[in-house]
Amino acid sequence: MKHCLVVDDSDVIRKVAKRILEDLYFTSTEAENGQEALERCRRAMPDVILVDWHMPVMSGIDFVKALRASPQGREPVVLYCTTENDPDDIMRAVETGADDYILKPFDRESIAEKLKDNGVI
Repeated sequence: MKHCLVVDDSDVIRKVAKRILEDLYFTSTEAENGQEALERCRRAMPDVILVDWHMPVMSGIDFVKALRASPQGREPVVLYCTTENDPDDIMRAVETGADDYILKPFDRESIAEKLKDNGVI
């Protein structure tokens, strides 16, 4: 079973994502911010990371930069989950190291499609 880390400062978003991921046969863990996510990745690198753009403590952009700089940080597929639909913001996310993005609000179909597009399912 593949593992996904859901990084978002919203409890509701994390719970919705977790339910969708379980339905897609993933195990999942949660983190409220980028710093907590980095700590979780150091303990056990997930296969996929869904990460919010705006969070306290450490933003999604800063998290992805730090993740990709770590020894195993190139391994997981990183999908930004964001309300940002500005092409410049999307380009910035990809340049930082994200593999793709999902616009909020997301649903099962949009997550499944992005996971399939990125070779995870």
